[in-house]
Amino acid sequence: MGKLFGTDGVRGIINEELTPELALRLGMAIGTYFGEGSKILIGRDIRAGGEMIKAAVIAGLLSSGVKVYDAGLTPTPALQYVVKTMDFDGGVMITASHNPSKYNGIKVISSYGIEVPREDERKIEEIFFEQRFRRAHWTALIHDVKPYPYVNDIYVKAVVDKVDKELIRKKEFRIVIDPANSVGALTSPRIAKELGVKVYTVNGHLDPTFPGREPEPIPEHLTETSKAVLSINADFGVAHDGDADRAIFIDDKGRVQWGDRTATLLAKYLAIKHPEFPKKVYTAVSSSTVIEDVLKPLGIEVVWLKVGSVDISWTMERNKDALCGFEENGGFMYPPHQLVRDGGMTLALMLELLASENKKLSELYDELPQYHLIKTKIPMSRDKALKVVERVKEHFKGYRQITIDGVKVISNDFWVLVRPSGTEPLLRIMLEAKTEEKAKELLEIVKNIAEEVLKSS
Repeated sequence: MGKLFGTDGVRGIINEELTPELALRLGMAIGTYFGEGSKILIGRDIRAGGEMIKAAVIAGLLSSGVKVYDAGLTPTPALQYVVKTMDFDGGVMITASHNPSKYNGIKVISSYGIEVPREDERKIEEIFFEQRFRRAHWTALIHDVKPYPYVNDIYVKAVVDKVDKELIRKKEFRIVIDPANSVGALTSPRIAKELGVKVYTVNGHLDPTFPGREPEPIPEHLTETSKAVLSINADFGVAHDGDADRAIFIDDKGRVQWGDRTATLLAKYLAIKHPEFPKKVYTAVSSSTVIEDVLKPLGIEVVWLKVGSVDISWTMERNKDALCGFEENGGFMYPPHQLVRDGGMTLALMLELLASENKKLSELYDELPQYHLIKTKIPMSRDKALKVVERVKEHFKGYRQITIDGVKVISNDFWVLVRPSGTEPLLRIMLEAKTEEKAKELLEIVKNIAEEVLKSS
């Protein structure tokens, strides 16, 4: 059987890999999966081809007898929140998240507001490839698509209501928001303004070509945003990806901070403010071990999982014992709100954290243990990447290892993660060490192992 779903939905180059024909059939498969009469909410980000793909998916859904409600332009977490809280049976989000502008994609949302679990992705793929589509009787096709223009309003109110509004308003914060010319511009500035924050927006107009920067909020894409934070002496900046489920923060010194360092600050704050909350955090193996350094002394257990927000979300849903969940890429999950990545909620929590402290955000980050981080990748087949993983395990056999997704080697002054990409023919390498010299030494070790594997048969 073929495969459609990657780490987070179905993605492809618009009108080449992700075509209207594919979207139509996938819509039919999704509608067949949910069943006739199901209420499905559909929305999209600003990406090129979004309206075309949405229309094709809607046609497929209607063909299977599903009732469709159109949210229009909206962030993924806004759609997810409304699916969960407003009695929808599921949702479909047209987005390619952080991918470059030529990509678009399709996410399938369960009634829990979480992307459907992996086993249900396989069910949809089976329906798709076997063409076992349910075609509704004509009498079930008399329902028009109903506009549902309330999603962003419902979402903004929900986020604002979950933090201490008066505490934040008293601080009169000034922040920079960079929504990457996409749908975060429709919600995050509103959230901040309703909390009494003075907002300066860069890359705030909607544009499917993403003229301000690439949608992925990583340091090399945020140079100009960092300059904006410094130029207006802002308290901090926040940058979203294309569908605003990630939030990457820029401190008052203009430094871009990775999501796991932000999550460490937020998890510590939540644990102290809410001692009644569970004392367990869930994160991917790609996150820094700084989490354990800071949270274990507070009695908080760190649970390491495979890379992929869907797996983290469903693990938290099953266990119902999470203080929070997160990824190093800026995805943070706050269970009292919802169990998925939510850039707007993360922004509101950061405002509350900073309002409760008499320190600058840069000072809070500087209190965390400091590591030198290196991220890189090497093109190779998945089979060869798995061989590299095995050789890295052997090379570091005397160290603590986490093998749930590739191998993560942990020492008291460094960690190394080597894993095959879930979406591309790549070996991904991430590592941190207390010194730059040690980090470079570790990278050379892994690169040498990879070169040996590539030279072999």
